[in-house]
Amino acid sequence: MEKPEDNQPSPEGTLSMRLIPARAECNLHGDISGGWVVAQMDHAAEELASRLAHGRIANVAMESLVFMSPIRVGASVSVYTRLLDVGSSSIRIAVEVWTRNHSESQHRKVVDAVFVYVAIDSHGRIRKVPR
Repeated sequence: MEKPEDNQPSPEGTLSMRLIPARAECNLHGDISGGWVVAQMDHAAEELASRLAHGRIANVAMESLVFMSPIRVGASVSVYTRLLDVGSSSIRIAVEVWTRNHSESQHRKVVDAVFVYVAIDSHGRIRKVPR
C-alpha cells in the first residue's frame, strides 16, 4: 500500500492480486468488462476465505457491489481484500479494486464490494469454520 499524499484516499486491506487486463477483456465500449472485474475480485476474496475455512468454500452473496469508474485497457488493476467477519460457517470479506492508468501518477478506487462465503464439506454441505 502506498503512502497517501495530501489526504489522498488509499486502499484498505491487503494487496491480494495485481494484473493488467488485455483487450480481450473489453466490453463493447472498449472498457474492461464488469464481469471480468467481479471474477478477479471473487478469486482474490476466495483465496482468503478458503485459507480461513481450511478448505472448500462457496460464494453465497455479494452484499454490495459498486462500480465507481470504468477501467481502461492497459491500466494496472490492484485488488485488495480485508476480513470483515467470521461467523460459525460464514466469512465476510471487503474487496476494493484500484487502478492506475499508464498516463497517470495517482491510483483511484474503481470498485467496492462485500463478498460472503460459507465453508462447505466434500459433499457441498455447510460446515463450521475452524477456530
